[in-house]
Amino acid sequence: MESNKRTALVTGSGRGIGRAIALRLAEDGFNVVVNDIDLDNAETVVKEIKELGRESFSIQADVSKRDQVFDMVQTVVKHFGQLDVMVSNAGIAQIKPLLEVTDEDLQQIFEINVYGVLYCLQAAAEQMKKQKHGKIISAASIASYKGFSLLGTYSATKFAVRGLTQAAAQELAQFGITVNAYCPGIVDTQMWDLIDEKMGEYMNLEKGEAFKQFTQSITLGRPETPEDVAKFVSFLASPDSDYMTGQSVMIDGGVIFS
Repeated sequence: MESNKRTALVTGSGRGIGRAIALRLAEDGFNVVVNDIDLDNAETVVKEIKELGRESFSIQADVSKRDQVFDMVQTVVKHFGQLDVMVSNAGIAQIKPLLEVTDEDLQQIFEINVYGVLYCLQAAAEQMKKQKHGKIISAASIASYKGFSLLGTYSATKFAVRGLTQAAAQELAQFGITVNAYCPGIVDTQMWDLIDEKMGEYMNLEKGEAFKQFTQSITLGRPETPEDVAKFVSFLASPDSDYMTGQSVMIDGGVIFS
């Protein structure tokens, strides 16, 4: 595939890890479509991508809504003619003891973190089957290998992403589609600002202390950056990963060893 025709769609890419992934894929030669529920953030990233010399546009869509996801993929294909890489990055965290989790809590986090991943996978695969090639890449977490206290529902959704990744890899291999996931650790983003704040409330810690405690568990001795994650997603989106499928790989600086 000619590099100037490769197209990637990155969900939740208006900020944080998603933004870093979108920019890195643009640097790699992809035209990148930026999805986010915050259109202002998405448009800022589109501008950055265009400054790198690649084509880009934004789509405001909620990944928890199946029809919006399918419409989004159709819009991408209508504009670029194909979809080579789907990065299902959008997700949320919830910080709460399991004994306090409500129906509403479960519905919200599973609809975004699990249903959203499945809808992106379904929509992308329908197009990639026609092309007879494609890479589907989803956001898991170190919490997909170890359940964390106060992050029980979040951990459950990320375990689910690992299961979907393994099953989809087996089902879609016949169509030339690979399916993998990336598992970040303690990333210095706005999501972790929220985790730090909420955990601090439950653990009676000052602002920044929960993040500091988790960071101390990192073998490489520093918090992860969004760019650290983006470098690995770059590999998953490249031909170098063509013989890799069904894997959920830790990119965490050495927090979880499996």
